[in-house]
Amino acid sequence: MFDQSQIQEFKEAFTIMDQNRDGFIDKEDLRDTFAALGRLNVKNEELEAMVKEAPGPINFTVFLTMFGEKLKGTDPEETILHAFNVFDTEGKGFVKADFIKEKLMTQADRFSEDEIKQMFAAFPPDVCGNLDYRNLCYVITHGEEKD
Repeated sequence: MFDQSQIQEFKEAFTIMDQNRDGFIDKEDLRDTFAALGRLNVKNEELEAMVKEAPGPINFTVFLTMFGEKLKGTDPEETILHAFNVFDTEGKGFVKADFIKEKLMTQADRFSEDEIKQMFAAFPPDVCGNLDYRNLCYVITHGEEKD
């Protein structure tokens, strides 16, 4: 499912999240991880829902399996590119960030303002306000930026 370097990265992530170092990720580990990332007021229900996604206690094997299942649901790069191509009628490889923000917040599975901020933090528009959707699609499907 994953190559050795990916497994090592997941192991490092698991170790960071396992705040109490007991070999399992539980609600308190998740709360501490969110706090370390600056999100202090995570609701108990939200943490419980995350933990309940697992079939049992979350050890590294379960953690890895859960990520594999989540990533397996990602659409192929070509499918995501075609979705953006609808908005890029000139085929330039980018769309106006304001336009895509408006579409993401008003259509289908609507994004929240926070989700938009997270996306633009990870994939900032250029100085002209354009979003390089080809690179965005590549990162979504491959996990790292193109050179």
